[in-house]
Amino acid sequence: QVQLVESGGGLVQAGGSLRLSCAASARTFNSYSMAWFRQAPGKEREFVAGISWITGRTDHAASVKGRFTISRDNAKNSVDLQMNSLKPEDTAVYYCAADRIVTPRRSPDVYGYWGQGTQVTVSS
Repeated sequence: QVQLVESGGGLVQAGGSLRLSCAASARTFNSYSMAWFRQAPGKEREFVAGISWITGRTDHAASVKGRFTISRDNAKNSVDLQMNSLKPEDTAVYYCAADRIVTPRRSPDVYGYWGQGTQVTVSS
């Protein structure tokens, strides 16, 4: 059983920064990948970024590449999402996801473990 708890969401002005964190509980994460997704009202859940726990390989959606960075902290069993140069269109509920896959995937259907979500609101 894997439990994921997100933190760090909030309200920020356009151009500002936020850092999301996802604390994970599991016996071992060596065979897992973790990812961040987001869902805006009336829209489908979309992939933001993913990371392989064992290789450290990352993947970022084109819409956030160069602005967002996903990273992991092995000691804390956590995955962070540093979000810079935020835009109003980044407003959404952000979810942390995980599953036993070596390489992060962009489809939400692959992930069996999800956090409760954290709201990010970017004002113009």
